[in-house]
Amino acid sequence: MEYRTALSADEIGISPEACEQFRTLLTQVEDDAIEAIRIYVAGGGCSGMTYGMTFTDRCGEYDRVFDGDGYRIYIDAVAIGYLKGVEIDFTTGETGSRFVFSNVFQTTGGSGACGGCGMAGGH
Repeated sequence: MEYRTALSADEIGISPEACEQFRTLLTQVEDDAIEAIRIYVAGGGCSGMTYGMTFTDRCGEYDRVFDGDGYRIYIDAVAIGYLKGVEIDFTTGETGSRFVFSNVFQTTGGSGACGGCGMAGGH
């Protein structure tokens, strides 16, 4: 039985800059099996909940799917509970480039900086 459902723009917002970076990252990956970017949430540490991103070659049974223009994002059912209402942006500044998640963890605590997504060009 498949439980995968589409993730809407009402649940998660993605800036045009972040969309462009997601497209770029997926075109640069050399593994043809990679089909999406996975956004995940992890607990622990002194700053509470943290999140990250990685490439993925499969959609899990309970994943929510966001189909963008030239990219796809997977978020599992647990992580989406912590990310509803988030706005993803991609910024470039004096300290480099990075994805920024705004409005994240308003009720659970946590930071709004990506602390280790491991994606080349993502920081």
